[in-house]
Amino acid sequence: MRIVMVGAFGFAPKKTMRARAFRLARELVKQGHAVKLVMPPFHTPEEGGREWVEDGVEICYVPIKNAVQIVREMVREVNNFQPDVVHIFKTKGYAGAVAEWLWRTRRNKIRIVVDMDDWEGWGGWNELEDYPRPMKHVFAAQEQWGIRHTHALTVASKALQTLAWGHGAENVFYVPNGTGIDFENIHRRERKERKEKTLLVYSRFFEFDVGRLVEVIARTVMEVPDLRVLVVGASLMAGDGERFQRLMMERGLWERVEDVGWVEESELPNVLQRGTVGIYLMDDNLLNRTKCPVKLADMAALGIPVVGEAVGQVTEYVKHGETGFLIDSGCVQSGTIYLTQLLKNDDLCVRMGYAARQHMQAFQWLKLATTLEAAYSQVRVPL
Repeated sequence: MRIVMVGAFGFAPKKTMRARAFRLARELVKQGHAVKLVMPPFHTPEEGGREWVEDGVEICYVPIKNAVQIVREMVREVNNFQPDVVHIFKTKGYAGAVAEWLWRTRRNKIRIVVDMDDWEGWGGWNELEDYPRPMKHVFAAQEQWGIRHTHALTVASKALQTLAWGHGAENVFYVPNGTGIDFENIHRRERKERKEKTLLVYSRFFEFDVGRLVEVIARTVMEVPDLRVLVVGASLMAGDGERFQRLMMERGLWERVEDVGWVEESELPNVLQRGTVGIYLMDDNLLNRTKCPVKLADMAALGIPVVGEAVGQVTEYVKHGETGFLIDSGCVQSGTIYLTQLLKNDDLCVRMGYAARQHMQAFQWLKLATTLEAAYSQVRVPL
């Protein structure tokens, strides 16, 4: 098949196209399909017009001009590729306009598929992002339109699947996010050889109240006095990272923290593996229930047992009592108890880490791309 994946934005700074679409595209190329990604890099407009091939995937950044020209250029790139399938990743902004254009003009000639990996409208990213209010209404309307006007819908979480069905979607395929960890080339050190106790916080901090994280750390330190804290990733909102540092300093805990910030993908496994246990906090809201956190998937794939708040897709990646522990959102006491249990019991930590790694085998991108391939094949275009 010839497949075009259309993005609402480029690879940076947002990661949907790099962490989801590209990884699926790369596996589809390995299966013999021709795949092209078409995106408007409006966060990095100087890259507009750039074209390259990466791991066999053709990638096109259209020139950044006015809105109409951007959409026309994206449609032109799609049509020139002569695709069998066009897969729209987020019917939002320019990608949403391309989806509507293609649906109104070519829905009887090509298979049009829409992907949802987050809830974009009210209750979702509209509540978090500082978009102008008229634009929020546009994005919410585009999302609703895209759910109903597509030959098939792929969703990254069970919550999105339920929402899609509730909005009248048909042909809904569950394709969760996988892990970018290369299982064959990563060799995890035995935890029994490790003397330090390190809590891994791999997060962008916007999914929860950082004060809750600080409280969990403070209580855990009382039980594990030599605890270290490794923070990986840059906060999405600058104020969250600053507040975390300030609260940790007020509690006399900041000297325990090593904040490495943003880490290149090639170096990420080596950095993450320094963690003894991980923590993944999530406020219980619509945005978090529909998310499919790649960061959590990567920690589990590396054999790091995680204590996670049982919101949405977290329960798919963490199996309570087997690969880690699940707690109710906001329950500081339970989080402290389970973290302490793991940090004080090396055998339990090793056993759960091994089970986590085995569990994540089901979420390799190759297997997910096979599901996607089957979804494309099942789509029938009405004549």
